[in-house]
Amino acid sequence: MYFNNISWPDPVRFWFSEGVRPLWFRATAEFDAEVRRRFLGTWEAAARGDLADWRTTPLGALALVIVLDQFPLNMFRGQAKSFSTEALSREVSDEAIGRGWDQPLDDDGKSFLYLPWMHSESLADQDRAVELYREAGLADSLRWAEHHREIIRRFGRFPHRNEALGRASTPEEILWLASREAFRG
Repeated sequence: MYFNNISWPDPVRFWFSEGVRPLWFRATAEFDAEVRRRFLGTWEAAARGDLADWRTTPLGALALVIVLDQFPLNMFRGQAKSFSTEALSREVSDEAIGRGWDQPLDDDGKSFLYLPWMHSESLADQDRAVELYREAGLADSLRWAEHHREIIRRFGRFPHRNEALGRASTPEEILWLASREAFRG
């Protein structure tokens, strides 16, 4: 990232460390427990709005997006709570993008700043994710954004969240979830 002479917030330093990068999309139960141990209090404070001052700097906003969007997926895997702060993470992301704070970030920083849009069950948000990744030239993330958008186009939601959210799956979703094309992330 371009912020070489600035002290990085702990969530950013942790998330972008060499030891954590391989676990971004291949987490283990041990890693989930470490995220919960280290950042549960931070997430709770962010969810209450107690870390609003983080929204006033580029790295603070990125840290807040990671805390609100990524960390709950690890801390509360398989639970409805893992999606409970997604809307707030999109709000922070939107502000940061509106201020142009995404532009100086490296590809990984941009990818995570934009990720809350890919996690949304709104087709308009999915369209925005595709647009953001396309404009940034992030080909691998764009491929995943298009994949997520197709799931929302097809089902209007992410079927792999149904169990955690207490939603009944449709027969079509059940077939898809049992297929090789199903996304389980």
